[in-house]
Amino acid sequence: MTTQSMPTDAVLPELLRTDMLARVEERMRGLLHAEQARCRAVDPRAAGMWEALVDLVTSGGERIRPTVLLTGYLAAGGDPAAESAVDAAVALELLDTCYLIRRDVRENALLRHGAPTLHVRHAAEHERNGWGGDARGFGVGMAALIGDLATALADRLAADLPDAARQVWHDLRIGRLGGTYVDSTLSSSYLADPWPGGCIAGCARGCGSGWYALQHPLLMGAALAGRGDLAVVYQDYARPLHAAWRVRGFLSGGWDRDWYGDLLREVLLGAEDRDRAERTIGHLLDRAGRVVAGAPFASAWRTELAALATRLVAA
Repeated sequence: MTTQSMPTDAVLPELLRTDMLARVEERMRGLLHAEQARCRAVDPRAAGMWEALVDLVTSGGERIRPTVLLTGYLAAGGDPAAESAVDAAVALELLDTCYLIRRDVRENALLRHGAPTLHVRHAAEHERNGWGGDARGFGVGMAALIGDLATALADRLAADLPDAARQVWHDLRIGRLGGTYVDSTLSSSYLADPWPGGCIAGCARGCGSGWYALQHPLLMGAALAGRGDLAVVYQDYARPLHAAWRVRGFLSGGWDRDWYGDLLREVLLGAEDRDRAERTIGHLLDRAGRVVAGAPFASAWRTELAALATRLVAA
């Protein structure tokens, strides 16, 4: 296990995590701005893609993946002063930025964090300048390049992680591509079911909606803390939490927001059905809570993991 300067249960968990999240933000912004400046010095014409990425990453967001990773890391006894956990959290956020860009393109979304999405932004630039070719195709291409840039940065950070954490990273990279492919295929062929029945039944495959925001960050946190023995605990905790996340998304019109999901929610889902869904969320949270209650964590971190689950699926 990583040597610590002080026990993580000697300080309130939320304070420890908040301090590390502040360092994640500082590291991410510093990295992006430094790379942007370096690119501008080498070839100013390419600086536009950095500007777009910086704007997107720093425009807001819940930083869910860094929060989950750092909670899992600290609960496993990881050193709060370690830089490897900060770099891993930045890598996860950058990778998720790439997937947000790709999802915006697939769904032809117009706004992200209150600003035009990247493909819309670059298509508008094409039209304003009267450039040749198809404006939307140009916008989609530029968005893809910026997504690739975010992934390249993420992979560079992950390359320096310890072997066990780097293996989790590789599993995440390949697994999430497969999950996104399956989700997109089902949606395009009208076979997608917005009600996450498979997740509730105990699906271990994962999907683009929550699995990779939960299990893999927790496993990476355990690996960084030198606690591979917690892998099963974190998997058992993530599975019902993922299902509760999916049910909440269905009820709130979040990641499952399409015409079919809207139809089910607004027309076919009555008050009694909504109450049943809320009870399902409660049961799933209880399952996740029972897992951490019996796990080898300090008392404060058992409480914090249960509280994190509740916050993630709050109405």
